[in-house]
Amino acid sequence: MTLPRAGVLFAAVVLALYAGVAAVVLTAPYGDPFNVITRLTALWGFLALAIAAILTPFLRDIMKVFGKPFLAVHHTFAAVGLLLPTMHPVAIAIGTLNPAVFIPVFSSWGRFWALAGRPALYLLYIAFAGVLLRRYIPKYWRWVHGLMYVALLFAIVHGNLIGTDFQNPIIWVLFNTLFALVVAAFVLKRWQMTRKKRASVRSDASKRDGSSEPEREH
Repeated sequence: MTLPRAGVLFAAVVLALYAGVAAVVLTAPYGDPFNVITRLTALWGFLALAIAAILTPFLRDIMKVFGKPFLAVHHTFAAVGLLLPTMHPVAIAIGTLNPAVFIPVFSSWGRFWALAGRPALYLLYIAFAGVLLRRYIPKYWRWVHGLMYVALLFAIVHGNLIGTDFQNPIIWVLFNTLFALVVAAFVLKRWQMTRKKRASVRSDASKRDGSSEPEREH
């Protein structure tokens, strides 16, 4: 299926972002291949998750841009955003021969946030489970899935505190801007949902008023 022009442009921008991030990583000094894999999987994974989150308020526009349903596009980015962050600690564990990288640290406030990528990974899986269990927890799955935003918060703090590539101003500006857009998308989505609920309440109220008119005429 041929992408609409807007979809081609969007895809080109996304590919350019991935290529730009790769260029920054590959042109910086590194000690071994595991170091490169570790950094790329973290940055690319965050990029995919951020795009998935930023797209959420634009359900109707996605079909126009990509010619595909929103969920197909959203889930593609989400799947990449789940796979790559999983590979990130795996690469660290293999490269350092230290499986403790999967264990969150609560020994101090500063250390928790410096290593906040660890709990972020578990939050990602819980958020993903919320989608799989939506039929069983219809009232709560959105709250569970919303942990994705908390995971992104943990990830961006982790990156700013100890991320090697966040010392590069291009990466710092790009990823902090992406997180700011995620927050904006979250606020916009909540506003849309509030408007929808209010419209639904007004519609129900007008229907009730309309159905009571004949009774008053009697």
